[in-house]
Amino acid sequence: MGFVMKLNAPTAPGAPAVDVRPYEGGDRAGVLAMRLSRRSLYHRFFAGTPHVPAFYAGTLDGIDHVDRDALVAVAGSEVVGIAEYTRDTGLPWRADLAVVVADLWQRQGVATRLIGDLTVAARRHGITELRADVLVGNRAARAAIHGLWPRALAARGDEGTVIYRLPI
Repeated sequence: MGFVMKLNAPTAPGAPAVDVRPYEGGDRAGVLAMRLSRRSLYHRFFAGTPHVPAFYAGTLDGIDHVDRDALVAVAGSEVVGIAEYTRDTGLPWRADLAVVVADLWQRQGVATRLIGDLTVAARRHGITELRADVLVGNRAARAAIHGLWPRALAARGDEGTVIYRLPI
């Protein structure tokens, strides 16, 4: 599976370049401060919330970079994206995938880069399949999945979701 790693510059002149690196405990405040619209938050957390939920940032304390891993995209000192996987304890070769990118950085290649790098890490730890639950109305995420995994298996989930099985 080949991923396009090109990371386009944001449209704002003089905007900083984006670096992707492993999530660290000091990134928690940056994740909480991500600039996300209510729509982006709903697409990521499947619930109406005015900001990144504090409980979510707390779950990132469980990152061990093996069974649970996360990468952040950082522009200057600002966290502009995060991608993570959590290994399925019942099916250790599978992990759940979740990604969110700040609104101003969407459609700039940030999610593609995060997913590509995270997939490399997952493979290194024996994960051969990712699972992604996506809201039916999240057309951008569904299109991105089909672009990265043309042969992705999909099934209808509960609550208006599509469940993708993504081989890596």
